Order: sequence, then structure tokens, then C-alpha cells
Amino acid sequence: MSEIHPAQRVAVLADSQNLYHSAQSIYSRNIDYTALLDDAVDDRRLTRAIAYVIRADAEEEESFFDALVDIGFETRIKDIRTFADGSKKADWDVGISLDAVTLANHVDTIVLCTGDGDFTRLVRHLQHEGVRVEVCCFEESAADTLVEAADEFTDMSADTEQFLL
Repeated sequence: MSEIHPAQRVAVLADSQNLYHSAQSIYSRNIDYTALLDDAVDDRRLTRAIAYVIRADAEEEESFFDALVDIGFETRIKDIRTFADGSKKADWDVGISLDAVTLANHVDTIVLCTGDGDFTRLVRHLQHEGVRVEVCCFEESAADTLVEAADEFTDMSADTEQFLL
């Protein structure tokens, strides 16, 4: 895998639901997306930054979506689905994976901001294609297989003052 260098092209893909629920359950705090993006880019060339969010008609979510754009993220928004039995579902696993595979030919590194172990196979595929894959999330909620597969792992819990509001 390629080493970090200033001309390296980077894409940052943030699984906002995963990050939000981890930050809330562990620390009862919110993510500082400016710090997250700055750390993920790490003085390299940002090609794309995409935040995957869920619209659940919650108070102030539109201002959150706007704030992500102001920070430098494109937002991919999916409405939450409610089923006949009352259960709800909304995830971006397929969308994140498709975007990562599409971006693989245009970047040197993809930073996945998620702890979801479902992305382990994606990490291995991207590496096979010659892409460096970094994972940034909270170690407490990160799948071991994802952390082990990554070329580099950033534990957001190691510096909560940087990554949390």
C-alpha cells in the first residue's frame, strides 16, 4: 500500500449514523466533523468528502446537514423507512461501498469513518485494487476485523477533546 505523502489523493467517507450512535452511547457527546475531516485528510489532497446521513424528521437535522456541507462534506441523505410492524431501518452500507469502489480509481487513500465490521470485505477489496484504506472511529465500538484489516486505524477515543464537541 502507498505511504502517506502530501500529494496523496484522499477520499473521506463518513458513516454519520455509526459515528453518532457510538459517540452518544459511549460519551453522550457529538462528533466534531471539522476535526474529523482535518485529521482524516492529514495535509494531503482531499478529492472527496462524503457524509452519509439519515433523515428521521428530527429537530435541527437540516441545520446539521447544512453544517456538514459548510465544513466541506457532500451529503448523501436517505429517509428512514418504517415497516408495517413498526420497526425502522436506514443504513448506507451499500451506498458507501459503491462510492468507495467507484472512487478507488481516482484516489490513493480512502478513509472510512465507521466501526461497522460489514466494511471489512470492502477494505480488503480496495487494498487488492491498490488503495490504502484508513479507518477512523471509536475503538470501543469498532469491529476487530475492520481495525485489523485497515492499513491505519485512528482511535477517536484516544483524543476525545479533538473529535468530540
